[in-house]
Amino acid sequence: MFLETFTLPIDEEEDLIEERAEENGGRFGYVDNIYPCRMFGPRGLEEITFRDVTIFYGGNGSGKSTLLNLIAGKLQLNRIAPFNSSELFDRYAAACEYTCGYDDEGFIHRIPDGSRIITSDDIFDYMLTVRTNNAEIAEQIEAGKEEHKKLKYGDTVKFSGLEDYEALRMQVLARQKSLSRRQFIRRTAGMETKLNSNGETALNYFETKLKFDKLYCLDEPENSMSPKMQMDLKRMLEDFVKHCGCQFIIATHSPFLLAMEDARIYDLDSDPVEVRNWWELENVRIYYEFFREHEKLFWLT
Repeated sequence: MFLETFTLPIDEEEDLIEERAEENGGRFGYVDNIYPCRMFGPRGLEEITFRDVTIFYGGNGSGKSTLLNLIAGKLQLNRIAPFNSSELFDRYAAACEYTCGYDDEGFIHRIPDGSRIITSDDIFDYMLTVRTNNAEIAEQIEAGKEEHKKLKYGDTVKFSGLEDYEALRMQVLARQKSLSRRQFIRRTAGMETKLNSNGETALNYFETKLKFDKLYCLDEPENSMSPKMQMDLKRMLEDFVKHCGCQFIIATHSPFLLAMEDARIYDLDSDPVEVRNWWELENVRIYYEFFREHEKLFWLT
């Protein structure tokens, strides 16, 4: 386990606000947005203790993503998608403290290079990029069909200088008996990336991006996934913990991810914030009550 504890600067918040206000205008200065100050202290959350899987649960505005971004900022994790910050955020993150765990030989861990935060925006951007690339390749395929016909059956390219080299090379390629038109087009235009449903594409994103022995912060990774896909993601993440040496910090309200094996769950909807079992959480119990109310319907099928 790489990250063991993370401590928020609750006792320093007012000093951080005052320092920034003075920078903004001396004794008459003020801070427009004090976020993330005063978010967690009033609810009794100052230190987070981690397991291999630690989950932040809560509704919108409860602070799930804020905690992930503070951890990512303090640990300088790799990130792609930007996030909405504030004038105090970087200073607040710098004032946070953390400790790392120890390996089997008693040496203290370091946060591994390549550890990162993955957000739902990263996944949506990936889907958009794949679709855009596929559209461009589709256009190149249509052009490639005409180009193949012209090169294979048209006049032979005359080589009179280096400027004719590429055209001649393409014609030789097109006229190879061992190379079909489809193979020619694939070499010249490229291949489209397989793109299924949003949920399948999101699952594939995690299959390709997650590496061994890394720390990952995942912000609502279940977005766009069906219940079945969420179960597949749950099993994948558990395998990465058991067999690949990974540690996960997850913000979610998916009942399937909340049920990950040996996860420590912080209920950010409770006041004060408490560590709870997944079956005690309101979101999960609502599902349970709904299905229990209609359980007789399942006996008929």
